Amino acid sequence: MGTSAMAQQFSYKPINPAFGGDTFNYNWLISSATAQNGLTAPHDAREEQSDLDSFGESLSRQLLSQFSRTLLNAQIESIGNLQEEGVYTLGNLNVEVFESTEGLVINILDTSTGETTQVIVPN
Repeated sequence: MGTSAMAQQFSYKPINPAFGGDTFNYNWLISSATAQNGLTAPHDAREEQSDLDSFGESLSRQLLSQFSRTLLNAQIESIGNLQEEGVYTLGNLNVEVFESTEGLVINILDTSTGETTQVIVPN
């Protein structure tokens, strides 16, 4: 019984120049990778705005902020002074105010979600 086997010499030459390949392949590899890349970098919309658009957006934010402060102050005045200890209800929020050794403590509970926040105003 005899079998015949054939073999040839195997040689490997890397393509990537980072792994010993030909440096002339670099531009081809970069262009191929760039063509296959479907991702784009996120861009900030504010970078493309003109100065006038940016000013208008800033003014709009400031007006909305002032409006919300005015509404909040009116709501708080109808309840009373939050410097006094007690429990206050503002819509879905329960606000508990009390004095401690750390200072004025304000616990805020969102009754719809159960989330809580604590604010401590130091003495």
